[in-house]
Amino acid sequence: MAMAIAIYFAFFGTFLYLIGFVGGFEFMPTHVNKGIAASPATAALVDLALIALFGIQHSVMARPGFKAGWTRIIPAPLERSLYCLATVVVLVLIFAFWHPIAGTVWSITNETGRMIMFALFFLGWGVLFISTWLLNHFELFGLQQAWQNMMGTHASPPRMRTPLFYKMVRHPLYTGFFIAFWATPDMTFGHLLFAVAMTIYILIGIAHEERDLVDVFGEDYIAYRRTVGAFIPGIGKKA
Repeated sequence: MAMAIAIYFAFFGTFLYLIGFVGGFEFMPTHVNKGIAASPATAALVDLALIALFGIQHSVMARPGFKAGWTRIIPAPLERSLYCLATVVVLVLIFAFWHPIAGTVWSITNETGRMIMFALFFLGWGVLFISTWLLNHFELFGLQQAWQNMMGTHASPPRMRTPLFYKMVRHPLYTGFFIAFWATPDMTFGHLLFAVAMTIYILIGIAHEERDLVDVFGEDYIAYRRTVGAFIPGIGKKA
């Protein structure tokens, strides 16, 4: 249980750093526009490799086949916590080795416009954070599994629920990320690369996740995705 709690707080701290990193706040040691200097071509290659590493870790470790093999090596109650720990490691690598790419795609000088963009930026993170609580925040980050193991109890069978944001989109966690990654008053080429690459990851992640969700919830989930968009309301319904 102690390990699960320690990993949870490590993940939470990394998540807070991610907000500052994407926001490009100048008080941050590194951010999407501040890091290791290199030529644009080198920077793009390194940054894409870092994002690919994140995508591979995040998607592969979430697949049922990987989990089945992984839990033959590590205790099953720690599987989700170690998934979160691996995410922390990959994000720290991104923070440490990110190469910014200079150049401006857009820059909003109007103060009202800038405030609107920052409001959308924090709205995205808010949607993301709230979404973790709409289903099961503690299970998502591994605390519930460790607690149940310590208490000798077992998880209830998963059941299909669509609270609040889930009535509008199937993946509100990704909706939050999408808004946060794109809502900036100052879009540099480095930030654009980050936003585009992460959006591609979102699309790939949804495709893999939905196959797993259909396996778990069957026709209920198939009917759900016929009527609800993927991560943008109304867009991405599947017949």
